[in-house]
Amino acid sequence: MPITPPPWDTVVLSPHFDDAVFSLGGLLATLPGSVAVVTVHGGAPEPGAPVSWWDGVCGFSSAHEAHRARVAEDAAACGRVGAAQVVLDHPDGPYAQGAELTGLDAFLKELPTTTQVLVPLGSNQPDHEKVRLRAMSVLAGLGAPLPLVYADLPYTGHLPEWATDAASARLAESPMCGLAYQELLRTHRTTVHHDLRLTDAQWAAKREAVQCYGSQLAPLAADHGNFLARTGPLRAELVWSLDRSEPSDRSEQTEQPEHPEQPEQPEQPEHPEQPEQQC
Repeated sequence: MPITPPPWDTVVLSPHFDDAVFSLGGLLATLPGSVAVVTVHGGAPEPGAPVSWWDGVCGFSSAHEAHRARVAEDAAACGRVGAAQVVLDHPDGPYAQGAELTGLDAFLKELPTTTQVLVPLGSNQPDHEKVRLRAMSVLAGLGAPLPLVYADLPYTGHLPEWATDAASARLAESPMCGLAYQELLRTHRTTVHHDLRLTDAQWAAKREAVQCYGSQLAPLAADHGNFLARTGPLRAELVWSLDRSEPSDRSEQTEQPEHPEQPEQPEQPEHPEQPEQQC
């Protein structure tokens, strides 16, 4: 990581390799100016660290083989969506239990206040939520603008109302997919900032980027079913802007603005093979 980051217009914090592209692969290609995807848990494991359960399931024989391969996969995917690849030095959770995200703090402190930062919601993913909370705390301490928050996929995308105008309101009620969103609503009001329901052309480009993470696809399919299907959870992307709420405001629903970036789309079918409990 450079000591002083280049003046990117947009920085997307990705908890792990693949999270940003899975969640925002369509949007990233449309954002104006320069964009960086910053993998927070991108550091190399300690020498001699045994391979984690997940990396073993993905077919790797050693922790370092997994790290080298995943950095290369991420570089290819970032190239597909036109984003710079930035890798922070925090090893993934299994290789650094309980470690503080001090490298993330240092990175954010070097960003110009004009940089738009996107952070993950953290739907049923505590390590994702930890990145959001840490980033929001650091940015608040710096007096920087509030970040945008993106729905992490495929997790949030198992909501039955995903890719509909009702998605945010349903997240505010869902006991399966919406707990992180409900926690966010305790302190902030949200407004839909981007609601991208991918066209066939956008989907094809995103699919190519997602498929760069080849080591992850089969194990994820075991947990998330046909998540790469055209009608699956990756077909839509959702980003919210935030306002700090007063206690009396915290019961209000997410505001739903117009979404001029959205072309008219045919209604998507139900997905009984992807029940909400898979969030």
